[in-house]
Amino acid sequence: MSATNNTCRSVRVPVGAVSLDGDLCIPEGAQGLVLFAHGSGSGRHSPRNRYVAGALQERRLATLLIDLLTVEEEAVDMRSGELRFDIGLLAGRLIGATGWLGTNDTTRALRVGYFGASTGAAAALVAAAERPAAVGAVVSRGGRPDLAAEVLPRVQVPTLLIVGGNDVPVIGMNREALALMRAQAQLVIVPGATHLFEEPGALEEVARLAGDWFARYL
Repeated sequence: MSATNNTCRSVRVPVGAVSLDGDLCIPEGAQGLVLFAHGSGSGRHSPRNRYVAGALQERRLATLLIDLLTVEEEAVDMRSGELRFDIGLLAGRLIGATGWLGTNDTTRALRVGYFGASTGAAAALVAAAERPAAVGAVVSRGGRPDLAAEVLPRVQVPTLLIVGGNDVPVIGMNREALALMRAQAQLVIVPGATHLFEEPGALEEVARLAGDWFARYL
């Protein structure tokens, strides 16, 4: 799914000592921009996130899908699984990418939201807590907001938590996280969906919910 009149290009985003690979798409008349924070073992080529990005573009939201780890770090993480749970590292990369968007001529005028999956959702919430003026909204898909428990009371942006109805452990984690939040926050459970939302219609529902949330707050 992709919007007509999209301007899409590959970008290299400098963040500290590294450069991160990303895919930036800006539909004609864009009303905001969604930065994707990928989760465990996932990246900008994730079919699920690319589907959601396409749906957001249809709603005149620009998207930046970015690999929060370098190729070398990804190789280390594939062996150890450590970096995908380094929430501070991932949040720092998100903050850096958000800063880059604010200085880029084609994106600086667009309000930024975060779409986080799995551990990427925790990173998105930490980044939103650290940069409240730069972030307009957060959406979490099957996320682990519990991994950001310490900062949740400081999150100021409207946050939507989406969890599959059959993803029982993660429902509990999201309910606990919701109880810690003071910002406007909502938990939506998609009936019959598992952690990856692979069931017919499940990912479409995620895209609809996310699109509504971002359209409202960006």
